[in-house]
Amino acid sequence: MPNPDTPLQPPDPRWLQLSPDDNVGVATRTLEAGQAIVVDGRPVTLSERIPTGHKVAIRPIAAGEKVKKYGAPIGSATCDIRPGEYVHTHNVKSDYLPTYTRDHAAPG
Repeated sequence: MPNPDTPLQPPDPRWLQLSPDDNVGVATRTLEAGQAIVVDGRPVTLSERIPTGHKVAIRPIAAGEKVKKYGAPIGSATCDIRPGEYVHTHNVKSDYLPTYTRDHAAPG
């Protein structure tokens, strides 16, 4: 139960956490590198631009660790990801579908 003498900090409206178990948030608007978002009451500086609707790490994610969104794993980190980093195909591989990058094109 919250302490009635301590004001509640409203969530940062620039990003959304879909489940308390998530280690990524979703940008509700384009966020620029160098901006700070508030995560659990603390500022987290963004290392790069995060487009609207894309993921940003809100906790450290170790290489091989599951990336969680919607409270469920959506893939695995291919390298260590720090809070404030853009989370996308350059540092996450799907555990369900092949992940294609510029240097590894889709077969066909």
